[in-house]
Amino acid sequence: MTTQITVPTLGESVTEATIAKWFKNVGDAVKADEPIVELETDKVTVEVPAPAAGVLTEIMAAAGSTVEVGAVLGSIGAGSGVVAAPAAKPAAAAPAAAPVAAPAPAAAAPAAATFPAAAKLAADMGVNSIAIAGSGKGGRVTKGDVLAAAAAPAAAPKAAAPSGPRAKADLEDRVAMTRLRRTIAGRLKEAQNTAAMLTTFNEVDMTALFAVRNQYKDQFEKRHGTKLGFMSFFVKACISGLKDWPAVNAEIDGTDLVYKKYYDIGVAVGTPQGLVVPVVRNADQLSFAGVEQTIAGLGKKARDGKLSMEDLTGGTFTISNGGVYGSLMSTPILNTPQSGILGMHKVQQRPMVMPDGSIQARPMMYLALSYDHRIIDGREAVSFLVRVKECIEDPQRILLDM
Repeated sequence: MTTQITVPTLGESVTEATIAKWFKNVGDAVKADEPIVELETDKVTVEVPAPAAGVLTEIMAAAGSTVEVGAVLGSIGAGSGVVAAPAAKPAAAAPAAAPVAAPAPAAAAPAAATFPAAAKLAADMGVNSIAIAGSGKGGRVTKGDVLAAAAAPAAAPKAAAPSGPRAKADLEDRVAMTRLRRTIAGRLKEAQNTAAMLTTFNEVDMTALFAVRNQYKDQFEKRHGTKLGFMSFFVKACISGLKDWPAVNAEIDGTDLVYKKYYDIGVAVGTPQGLVVPVVRNADQLSFAGVEQTIAGLGKKARDGKLSMEDLTGGTFTISNGGVYGSLMSTPILNTPQSGILGMHKVQQRPMVMPDGSIQARPMMYLALSYDHRIIDGREAVSFLVRVKECIEDPQRILLDM
């Protein structure tokens, strides 16, 4: 009996995906519900589990292929997979009668032991995968092996032809953009093309926030099982500003303005695959601990590639913290169709003139609010950012809703 492996429903409005990699080769044993192939959509990476136990008998769509929801990816046949092992035994037995034939199977093995993604990369880069010694499981050739093999010949020609200039192609690595990267590029360009985007800046003194955090961080972590960071304060400060200035929490839908009376705050997270923005749902109803726990959980899922479509859709406002990478100042791009995004930056000691005229070194952070001027007037944008500044410089305002 044969069971087909199909592309599952991937989420609202998602109709196709790209095959990132196969975890199994034809002939490998497969357990029921074991991840067998990884799909990459516009927003998330999804592992497709095996629908039944048996042996992977056919792969109908190779890594890099674009497939639609419901498409057949491959098939699983009955069996445990151990039946594939005897095929190697006769090959080993044959050389006993004719030892001179022994080298032939060893040379041919790598061709059949190449991961599909590695085989595609080798073909794209013009590398002979048959000649590569695999470092993967069972001696299979991995993408890393292909890249290493491609890099090795680049150094050799220097001795053979030192006088001739090398072609630019020898000094470049050409890699196809992932579906996620193409989507990020498209959405960012769409924001620039459609929104009347403007950025306003301010700076915030982090002294009071540092004091609160240092005083309570140990007790907070012991009580709630999560660290007390800055993000919960900024989320709460933004919600305070969004309530005062509803246009910053609105979006354009055709010829209508839609004012949101709920606060789903997106928190931008950098991953090896690209920037994603998981959403903290109903953040206004969560405690500080609830916000920190949710952000920590979403961050882990993002790094592990486990975010779902539900985690990434429906945000009303976004916060991006470039400060974790050392950014001192930036102009964040809107996360359409939202009309506002707050950019946090690196905290740096700077000399500040205090109300009494003294000069003190204070931990300062630049804040940037990029907004859609079609919806938000300058007065509203500046007032929103001042509100955030007030809440951070005097955190009691958040608790007292002042």
